[in-house]
Amino acid sequence: MSTAAPPSSPTPAAGRRRLLPKPPEWVGRDFRLVLGASFISNLGNAGASIAAVYAVIDQGGDATDVGLVTAARVLALVVFLLVGGAVADRLPRQRVMVGANVLNAASQAAFALLVLTGSPSLWTMALLVGLGGVGQAFFSPASEGLVLSSVDPAHASRAFSAYRLSMNGAMIMGAAVGGALVAAVGPGWVLAVDATCFALAAAMRSRLGVSARESGPRSGSVLSDLRDGWREFSSRSWLWGIVVQFGVVNSVVMAVESVYGPLVAREHLGGAGPWGLALAAAGAGTVGGGLLMMRWRPRRMLLVGTLGVFPLALPPVALALVVPTWLLSLMMFAAGTAIEVFAVGWMLALHQEIPEEKLSRVSAYDWLGSVSLTPVAAALAGPAASAFGRTHTLWGAAGLVVLLTCLVLVLPEVRRLERRHVPAAGGKAAVAEAEATAGA
Repeated sequence: MSTAAPPSSPTPAAGRRRLLPKPPEWVGRDFRLVLGASFISNLGNAGASIAAVYAVIDQGGDATDVGLVTAARVLALVVFLLVGGAVADRLPRQRVMVGANVLNAASQAAFALLVLTGSPSLWTMALLVGLGGVGQAFFSPASEGLVLSSVDPAHASRAFSAYRLSMNGAMIMGAAVGGALVAAVGPGWVLAVDATCFALAAAMRSRLGVSARESGPRSGSVLSDLRDGWREFSSRSWLWGIVVQFGVVNSVVMAVESVYGPLVAREHLGGAGPWGLALAAAGAGTVGGGLLMMRWRPRRMLLVGTLGVFPLALPPVALALVVPTWLLSLMMFAAGTAIEVFAVGWMLALHQEIPEEKLSRVSAYDWLGSVSLTPVAAALAGPAASAFGRTHTLWGAAGLVVLLTCLVLVLPEVRRLERRHVPAAGGKAAVAEAEATAGA
């Protein structure tokens, strides 16, 4: 860890104050570009998600139309994820991410142009949103492998925490600013801003100097790469066990946040304002969790991370009991904090245990298992509440989170997998060792 120079030390800019604090020594140019591009693209995308919904509504669309357009993105994501993961392991990940950003910029620019100049049809909007899902399908597996390439592996925990901190902070800010801009200037201009953000992110990622450290193209087919990735995925019980767990847990979160939460807030808490406050508390919790993991390095990262899944049962319990807004917000904050503890431990485990040249393929299976059930959960949330009652359904959702997390903890690999010490490059092994010891 770098330290500040003593006041008496001469500096090249003597007599001038530094406007911004000097970044830590491990934060190099590439990692700053990774963080900046992540912040910009997520900032624009968070606002665009709101803008797309209101673009459909402004054209006379109803709830079914909104659902169809939203589902188009998820469907495209699920269909192309495995291909995206295989391509990201065959080509330099930097180029895959830049290409995905360019596709997202083009599709959002076309969407914005149609909204600003005419009356786009429902199928056109669904197609353009689907292209955004294709871009994400190629981008997400590639990004899993690029973060660690931009820093010394000895600082992986801090790097992952900072990466997720920038991403979550941008999504919180983007949702707030994007919602205000949609109300002020309309959804078309917000979509145009998102296209610009993706173009800027592509330009920043094109300047990364990490491609030389990545593996080049390999022989063999994409199908053989996918089979190889499946063998890596299915041979590790901790990996497929947690992915199965989160296939259900993410579905519960989707149903709670998209369906049950707004309904309970409208009927018992005073409407959209209190629910917005609760969602903001969850977002603040993710930021708090990211800051926590910048300092904390638990030795058994998967065990600690899996224990952090239990608080995700708190929001459905709070909604079932119809607690006051302040208590609901507190529970949402706890859930947001805990999930970041899991996320950082999960990323560390993937990078530590999966061969670097196969990481994107394995990440694609991770993403596929984690998101494929969420559209089904959103569609079945209403019928389930009608069949069993909303309160019983919420208790059942909380019970599923607790049950599946307990089952994952039965797996020996989850309980025993430990962080391996990685000496810092450049003769800093003693410093890294001291930091790891203090963190443990």
